[in-house]
Amino acid sequence: MTSVAVLGTGIMGAGMARSLLREGLDVTVWNRSQDKAKPLADDGATVAGTAAEAVADADVVVTMLFDVEPVLAVMADAAPAMRDGAVWMQASTVGIEGTRRVEAFAREHGLDVLDAPVLGTKAPAENGKLVILASGPSALREKVAPAFDAMGTRTQWVSETLGDASRLKLAVNAWIGVMVNGTAQSIALARGLGLDPQQFLDAVDGQAVDSPYVQLKGKAMITGDYTPSFELDGVIKDTDLIRDALAEAGTATTLADAVADRLAAASAAGHGAEDMAAVVHGYGT
Repeated sequence: MTSVAVLGTGIMGAGMARSLLREGLDVTVWNRSQDKAKPLADDGATVAGTAAEAVADADVVVTMLFDVEPVLAVMADAAPAMRDGAVWMQASTVGIEGTRRVEAFAREHGLDVLDAPVLGTKAPAENGKLVILASGPSALREKVAPAFDAMGTRTQWVSETLGDASRLKLAVNAWIGVMVNGTAQSIALARGLGLDPQQFLDAVDGQAVDSPYVQLKGKAMITGDYTPSFELDGVIKDTDLIRDALAEAGTATTLADAVADRLAAASAAGHGAEDMAAVVHGYGT
């Protein structure tokens, strides 16, 4: 049986751990705040007191943390306890420079690592329906296959170049940010013009410009249900990484700058810990 350690049991990490458990894998979890890890014991996980304890017997070590600084800090504690042959699945969104730092850390500590950010939010994480974007040595694929299959509906192997998966994740998240902001602008515009904003969602329903995501986030904006699947402040962090990537690529940052501006406005209005659908409050509603 494949043994998996999940370091970081926030919204995504907890959901991923439950998907691993549901498929019968041996799962140990750790979180800096133990209150976020303890509920997973009821699902069958072993709750470790330290990151080092969590990884000691693991075949696969998953990091799902906010940014590169906590990732490297946690792995500094965990790495000496990892056994030979274990694979580190770095799933946190850390950007291009962050992934370079991860690669350097792994090289320094003699660790096998895969760059493997995921697509999906709370519900896909809990239901094993994530898409895993992976890059790194193909020789490691067989070792991580049971864990990847438990957490996702499919794995997209981007390349053998560590970091390419994170580059693709930024491109995808750039599109998500634009789509959510576009929906927010149209909802706010319809409301500001005296219309029921549901009319906007009804008008695009089933059209080429529609998507399940537009309907999902649009409904949340209308009802004001901002139960977090992807916290707005997390989107701000990712958008900053996207802007850095655009600059490195020589691609105009104009659109990402506008997205960042409206996210910041919504966060300043007190919505940072809510779902990213709360960005609608950055458009005057």
